Amino acid sequence: MVREPASRSAETENNQLHLEGAVSRKMRRAMKSLSILLAACALLAGCESNPITGRSQLMIVPESLAVSESATAYAQMMGQLGQKKQIEVDTARARKVRDITDRLVAQAIKLRPDSAGWKWEVQVINDPKTVNAFCMAGGKMAIYTGMWDKLNASDDEIAMVMGHEISHALAGHTQERMSVAITSQVVAQAAAIAISSSESTRGLAMTGTQLAAVYAVQMPNSRTSESEADAIGLQIAARAGYDPAAAVTLWEKMGKLGGSPPEFLSTHPSPENRAARLKELGAKVQPHYVEARANPAAVKRYVNLK
Repeated sequence: MVREPASRSAETENNQLHLEGAVSRKMRRAMKSLSILLAACALLAGCESNPITGRSQLMIVPESLAVSESATAYAQMMGQLGQKKQIEVDTARARKVRDITDRLVAQAIKLRPDSAGWKWEVQVINDPKTVNAFCMAGGKMAIYTGMWDKLNASDDEIAMVMGHEISHALAGHTQERMSVAITSQVVAQAAAIAISSSESTRGLAMTGTQLAAVYAVQMPNSRTSESEADAIGLQIAARAGYDPAAAVTLWEKMGKLGGSPPEFLSTHPSPENRAARLKELGAKVQPHYVEARANPAAVKRYVNLK
């Protein structure tokens, strides 16, 4: 047997390592290019024009999935809070919130008729320190008792909060945030594969339910989404018979709270000129409010139907 000299063997091994490294670098560059291509394709294929706002939105996640995953996340959240006795059941306040929400939903359905098929639900979460509310895709809503305990919110102000949150669902903002998150996740996973790091891929996988919960409740909307919800929410509330001026007084109360910002503000980006814009929007919908007060409609039940 002829043995290759040790120096030749080491040289060959080094050459192989260099070759493997070059191939690996090419693969990483290819995977990164692929991730960018995937993101670009997703953006092009997933953009839709919103029928209410007219704005082009990234909608990779089908609305049916956003609604079903939101319902699952909502049920889990309310189940956990219920076990802790933090859900108000048939109290005067819970009934009042249900009545206000019913009036708002009636107007929401006129604006977007297909939402009549949603299983609308609203709960009051007994947490006096939290000033917050939310509405997931498909009309799954909740409001925290801090709205009363810390703000002493009037019925009109509660209607402004709930109208604003309902508008996020009508305008597909949960679906949009889930789509953005999933697109970012795909790119991150592709990049992680490109660098072949198990550590970088750990924890990237996230179910649709988790996305719905995180992006509908915990993460802030964009300022564009907030502006849309302001305009739609004021219109809904005014047509339901609630004073649009309450939107301004509500934000003024929030701004006067001491200590850290209330949760509602921290998850809802608020430009400095928001109060002025709310006054302007309120003036535009004032005739709807006057008409609704002069000719009040009968209340129909929409929320919490089994």
